[in-house]
Amino acid sequence: MGYIEPAPIKDKENPLQSMMSRFDAAARLVGISDEMYDILKVPARQVIVGLPVTMDNGSIRVFEGYRVIHSNILGPSKGGIRLDPAVHLDEVRALAAWMTWKCAVVDIPYGGAKGGIACNPREMSAGEIERLIRAYTVQMLDVFGPDRDIPAPDMGTGPREMAWIVDEYSKAKGMTINGVVTGKPLVLGGSLGRTEATGRGVTVAALSAMDKLRMNPYRATAAVQGFGNVGSFAAELLHERGVTVNAVSDISGGYYNDRGIDITAALAYRNANKGTLEGFTGAEKITNEELLALAVDVLVPAAKEDVITDENAHTIQARMIVEGANGPTSASADEIINSKGIMVVPDILANAGGVTVSYFEWVQNRIGYKWTLDRINRRADRVMKDAFDRVFETSQKYKVPMRLAAYMVAIEKVASTYTYRGGY
Repeated sequence: MGYIEPAPIKDKENPLQSMMSRFDAAARLVGISDEMYDILKVPARQVIVGLPVTMDNGSIRVFEGYRVIHSNILGPSKGGIRLDPAVHLDEVRALAAWMTWKCAVVDIPYGGAKGGIACNPREMSAGEIERLIRAYTVQMLDVFGPDRDIPAPDMGTGPREMAWIVDEYSKAKGMTINGVVTGKPLVLGGSLGRTEATGRGVTVAALSAMDKLRMNPYRATAAVQGFGNVGSFAAELLHERGVTVNAVSDISGGYYNDRGIDITAALAYRNANKGTLEGFTGAEKITNEELLALAVDVLVPAAKEDVITDENAHTIQARMIVEGANGPTSASADEIINSKGIMVVPDILANAGGVTVSYFEWVQNRIGYKWTLDRINRRADRVMKDAFDRVFETSQKYKVPMRLAAYMVAIEKVASTYTYRGGY
């Protein structure tokens, strides 16, 4: 399974409004000026293109593509490209802003961007998708660049699509430029550790939170909703650190064992069973809703957006929530969760391990030297731990939830950089 760079995805509400509601609350606490507020809320660049593509039957279809650069004040903008029928400008604008905050939280020298093409890749052949990606790349030749804007995989794209972008961009520039994207195949300059990066970052965030709450991992329990790329690695690594993982789930439902699930056996079963846990006998079958309400120490929602809402937030019994998925907690649930005293490590912090290793891939491309997996993991762990500590300290100083503190850390960093550069 290829690495997908995470970023919060569309809410049931307008995604731009959802992002702005949390941004507004944090901006008030940081105390930025009205002028700075206006700068940070408006994307630096928005590109909309029409993409004529010859389909396999000989007809020509025109697709609409987007690339939004929210900010490049900290460095080149960074963000994935998604292929989905529901892609629209407000969604891409929200995702670009989220990437700005995520990069700032983990203190890597990137701004935020996002791209998308309104299409249904599940109904297209590989050849049609390739022609679409290449057409999109040609239209973005003056946008993309290793020093300007660096795409990555997102929903509907992966290493294959990144390889096509590298090829099309390199042909246009007359030289091979691997650093124009991240999330590439290893043979094209991709980085070791990228596949497990997000799940590993979730684990570091969870262990850091346990330390602050004085929880012993060897006496802690966890439930992981979602057993895909992020959730399975998080479950495996938590298990390795002594945490008893009582429950996991995937599209086939939840699986619970009060003595702890054998994660190694669950992974082996899933991999031999067409990627699903359906029929797994090492645990009792439960629903995903029941999994969310289990009395565990750590709940890791790593499946999809809006699984914790104002309708079920009152049932959550976990001592902490570590958001491995993109936007798993709706804004309407925040107040309920906070009133129960549950620590939430928000997605823009908890799943930032992915963009961190994307940054490492870019660095390796720039210097022309590959790091070992051990070096990548050590450096990524340090980045995640340092970011957690900064957010936690802000949370304690201002007596605000971790989610709000993460936004405050990000906004303060970007705003102060604008002030020092004085470019307005």
